[in-house]
Amino acid sequence: MLGKIEGRRRRGRLRKRWLDGITNSMDINVGGAAVMAVGVWTLVEKSGYLGVLASSTFAASAYILIFAGALVMVTGFLGFGAVIREDRGCLSAYFCLLLAIFLVELVAGVLAHVYYQRLSDELKQHLTRTLAENYRQPGAAEITASVDRLQQDFKCCGSNSSADWLQSSYILSPEAEGRRVPDSCCKTVVARCGQRAHPSNIYKVEGGCISKLEQFLADHLLLMGAVGIGVACLQICGMILTCGLHRRLQLHFY
Repeated sequence: MLGKIEGRRRRGRLRKRWLDGITNSMDINVGGAAVMAVGVWTLVEKSGYLGVLASSTFAASAYILIFAGALVMVTGFLGFGAVIREDRGCLSAYFCLLLAIFLVELVAGVLAHVYYQRLSDELKQHLTRTLAENYRQPGAAEITASVDRLQQDFKCCGSNSSADWLQSSYILSPEAEGRRVPDSCCKTVVARCGQRAHPSNIYKVEGGCISKLEQFLADHLLLMGAVGIGVACLQICGMILTCGLHRRLQLHFY
């Protein structure tokens, strides 16, 4: 009779360990997948705008998120094994990895916050100079493609207005063939459409690209920060649960 009761207790403890391990692992893995997805989305879908930014902080934050997300998913499986086996050494390693990933995400968050604070000044100083000095210049193919995509996606022309292009090296050169703005400023892009700078033809009354790009990057940085904070909370919960299980195993051992 006592043997049957003890057997049921052991099976109950085993089921609880499996449940704890599966729950903890799934939470961590889902969080890691979310972080990695946001990082990949930033680089794949939004990489066309990175060429007009003065610094690589925005891209660096995305790379850190991808690295942290992948590491979180691998760590989740380690945590599942550690909980099931009730191995104190594996639990300690799992806790250390969660802490390291948390610190990496913290660095990404600090970078994003610092970049957010100086985003407006960087765009005002750099974008106008980029349009005037680098567009359609030798060795600036990436910048040219970024500016063209920026103006088409955000339906804007120039840094503050279409008048910014009047002092551009490209517009003042024979290569422009009489264009007053690049063809990417046109509402319907066709060859040499930039020769006619009328509001019905180009994005003239819609304004410049600085304010639109600034709002876009600010919203995206906030999204990256929100996802990072959410996953960080999951990791903190995971570390607390790991400490509790490690303590129970230590008491049971002694």
